[in-house]
Amino acid sequence: MDFGNLADHFDGVAAKVLSTVETVGRSSNQHELDGVKVLQALFGRPSAKLTIPTRFLRVSDETDEPTSEDGTLTYYDARINTPNRSEYRLYYPASVDVMRTAEAGDIVFIAKRKDGGALFIVAPAGSTVAAQLDWLFGTAVLEHSGFSVRSALENDSLPLTAMYLLDTLGISVEPSNDDWLDRVLERFGPRFPTSAEFGAFARSTLPGLHPADDPDSVLMAWMEREELLFRTLERHLAADTLESLYSEGRVDLDRFIEVSLSLHNRRKSRAGRGLENHLIALFAALHLRHTFNPVTEQRIRPDFIFPSIDEYRNPTFPDGDLTMLGVKTSCKDRWRQVLSEASRVPDKHLLTLESPISVAQTDEMRDHRIQLVIPRPLHQPFKPQQQQWLMSLADFAKLANERDRRGPAQIALL
Repeated sequence: MDFGNLADHFDGVAAKVLSTVETVGRSSNQHELDGVKVLQALFGRPSAKLTIPTRFLRVSDETDEPTSEDGTLTYYDARINTPNRSEYRLYYPASVDVMRTAEAGDIVFIAKRKDGGALFIVAPAGSTVAAQLDWLFGTAVLEHSGFSVRSALENDSLPLTAMYLLDTLGISVEPSNDDWLDRVLERFGPRFPTSAEFGAFARSTLPGLHPADDPDSVLMAWMEREELLFRTLERHLAADTLESLYSEGRVDLDRFIEVSLSLHNRRKSRAGRGLENHLIALFAALHLRHTFNPVTEQRIRPDFIFPSIDEYRNPTFPDGDLTMLGVKTSCKDRWRQVLSEASRVPDKHLLTLESPISVAQTDEMRDHRIQLVIPRPLHQPFKPQQQQWLMSLADFAKLANERDRRGPAQIALL
């Protein structure tokens, strides 16, 4: 399913690779971007200086939350009084830290919001988050020498991964379906159930799906349905909570911030636990033996061990028939955490919903003997050479099952 449309949030977007003179540093102090005439498609041809309320964001692969600050962009025609000539310029404030730390080669995305404001996002060159923003906005920025501009976004539907990405940018995508609210409240009442309870309920609303038919598509359908149901319930419960924060026309600001952070953290933790719960159910439906979150060396807990922790702890069981699967909804630089898990398994597998991931990062994963497992519906945004290497969930299940069948037979011959 889709979670709305990009045009619900933006009128258009432009992106470009920053040059040295466009950044703030010893070699430049111009505080403007070049080649902005094409931005008329976004900002028109103003007869006076256009001041655009802007949120400046610096994103990276090292942190989950972007660095942000509020300011303004200034767009105007410097030749407005010269007949038959125009020279448009786009200035950013010299004081904006986001641009003070930018480097040549970084990519800037300027997204015009429906309310007339803008997002000004700087992403490091070659990073995964830059690749993801380029995919989200459809800018194909590396194929252009200057600005890549898109002013028609009506056909850009938002899949689950796009909704997660917009969440990190502070863009609230609130899918809800009141048709489901009565069923959710009838089942759980006005409360948040446990992740396991809610995941089981979400799966029960899709009775026609069976993992054996297409495990990759089934997993994504389960995740999407749970997200829709959860946000439907969250919206209902949050309305009462937020209303209680108003007292005699005034807002309890400290309490408001506390509630907002609680909602944000609940969403993040629930998504991770939800993915784990759906995988447990999927592996069970496929009759694939596994142990979830067992204790191994140095009391480290990998997410999944196949065929089970008993075989892992059995020194006579062949190392080559053991499989470890790490699970992260968004891996960023956290993928390195799996390197220290399950030392008996040198070639590790990591499942994530993050898509796409930069070529540099997947190359590094391969160098560290990590095989990336991505549900097949999320393969398309990856580069062709990456797609050939990616493993689908169906491929992974087949591998783990084959190793399980081989292991006991080999032990019997010892």
